[in-house]
Amino acid sequence: MTSSNTSPKLTLSHATMSVNEFETTLAFYRDVLGFHVTNRGEVPGGTKMAFISQDPDNHHQIAMVEASEPVNHAFMLVDHLAFRTGSLADLRVLRDRLTAAGVQPILPICHGNAWSLYFNDPEGNGLECFVDSPFHVAQPFADGFNLDQSDGEIVEATRRRIESEPEFQSMAEWRATFETQLG
Repeated sequence: MTSSNTSPKLTLSHATMSVNEFETTLAFYRDVLGFHVTNRGEVPGGTKMAFISQDPDNHHQIAMVEASEPVNHAFMLVDHLAFRTGSLADLRVLRDRLTAAGVQPILPICHGNAWSLYFNDPEGNGLECFVDSPFHVAQPFADGFNLDQSDGEIVEATRRRIESEPEFQSMAEWRATFETQLG
């Protein structure tokens, strides 16, 4: 045990999820969400397992394991995996792919600091795909937004909606303050 007051920096490497409809769920992550299968096989006893990723620096971002018992899933806004993407255009492409795949509901939520799409995979696992906004507001914060607007319209509508909320500032200002707190 160390006496240091500093904690090691932890970054999320991967999540492991249990699924009942293994092939259907794996196909959804591959064909709709764009993941690549890096490996797959069986563990002793014959249970299927697949490793999937979109990041060449991570062999797997998700390890999927076939469930022997039904999985009980909670409300997707709380019990979910979240994936960052690069732009609002990426969210639009994803929304269109989800719609074409028959995924419903797809919930667009503005958190002030991010614009998100919430939805379930075929197993009922909650998923969030989001892009960071240039703003920070105290969390939790959630409001709808219109992904059919232009990027500029979404940014401006978000600014107008959150500028009177607690802790409103640019994300750059918030990061600088937090970096100082981290030492």
